[in-house]
Amino acid sequence: MPIRHTPRRFLVIATLPLALAVAGCGETTGTTTMAAATPQLSLYERLGGKPAIIAVVDDFIGNVAADARINGRFAGADIPRLKASLVDQICEAAGGPCTYTGPDMRTAHAGMGITDGEFDALVEDLVRSLDRFAVPARERDELLGALGGMRGDIVGI
Repeated sequence: MPIRHTPRRFLVIATLPLALAVAGCGETTGTTTMAAATPQLSLYERLGGKPAIIAVVDDFIGNVAADARINGRFAGADIPRLKASLVDQICEAAGGPCTYTGPDMRTAHAGMGITDGEFDALVEDLVRSLDRFAVPARERDELLGALGGMRGDIVGI
């Protein structure tokens, strides 16, 4: 049975330290201190993987469609293709196994004259989706930081 991601059930994978039963763990031997290893999950894993990213992107596209500030920009868009591209882009940016194969952001947005206000509206719509799915602040900020670097290649081009 496939996992359903509902707003309340979409929670970022909790990172729990593993208790390792290693002899001498945490003890000082000479000048070297041995400490228990805590696994470092990627942002992709902490977000819940591709199914979770798909759920957020679906919600995000709905937010954009309802946002009068920017929905006109997407009137002629191929929505299924847009969703797939966004999923791949977010997945890759979060350290997942996906590869974004679309055009670079500068090329994709050349001549569109996107304003700071429109870019900010899009980010607000994404944040609304992340909040709806209870993505913790750390993961939200990390994802927004990874995507925010694209602003210069999108706004005013």
